[in-house]
Amino acid sequence: MHWTVELILYAFLILTALTSLGVRDLLAAVVTATAFSFVIAIIYVVMGAVDVGFTEAVIGAGVVGVFFILFILRTTRRSVD
Repeated sequence: MHWTVELILYAFLILTALTSLGVRDLLAAVVTATAFSFVIAIIYVVMGAVDVGFTEAVIGAGVVGVFFILFILRTTRRSVD
């Protein structure tokens, strides 16, 4: 049972990483990168490192995601021809 949960999390981890790298919209890339960080936090908790998982969830998925979204919203959109 334990290895099936880890296998599903690893598959979702690879899916979010590839999606984050492949998407062209910056906001979608930040959202999928934040989901990647949250899945990493869940993997840490499943492996028994609850303190590391909590820190990853707060810093990696929370604060960094909010900062990236704020930075994207403060930029202007230009088209490159």
